[in-house]
Formats: sequence, structure tokens, C-alpha cells
Amino acid sequence: MNALRYELVFSDGEGSARDVVVVERTSFKGSGGHPVYADPTGIIRAEISDRDEVRILASGGHQQAAQHVLARPLPDGDSSDPGDPPSASAPAF
Repeated sequence: MNALRYELVFSDGEGSARDVVVVERTSFKGSGGHPVYADPTGIIRAEISDRDEVRILASGGHQQAAQHVLARPLPDGDSSDPGDPPSASAPAF
């Protein structure tokens, strides 16, 4: 079962640079059949599997596929600080 919201943690692969974006489930499914999540702007879109595997989806031209992205499920109504360090990692697929 997939969460309604996730924090996506973008890393440079060495763990020194991180950006965190909260995404919510949309009504769409990705090419792998998993739910698609998006941030409020619609720029960040990701297909997230039931094993928290992340596939970042292009939302416009000239975007490069993001590497080193972790998904952390958020409970409904959670107001945790997106800057908290990741507690678990999920491999990109």
C-alpha cells in the first residue's frame, strides 16, 4: 500500500548536498503501474512503487533524470521538518 504523501530526498550521491520536496499522490499511474506523486507546483513528479522505489518523471523539456533520490513516506497530517536527515533509503528503479 502506498502512502498519500512522501518526502523526496535528492542527494548528490556523496551525501553532502540534499534537497527535500514533499509530494502528494495524484490520480495518475506511471508506466510501471504505480501511483504518480507531485509537488504543489507540478514540477517535481515521481512514480513511487509499493516498496518506496522512486522514478522521477519529466514534467517539461530539457530535464535530466535525477539520481540518488530517496522516498520517505509521511503519515497523513504529518508536519515534520523536511530538513530532518533520512531515516531509510530506497533504491531508484
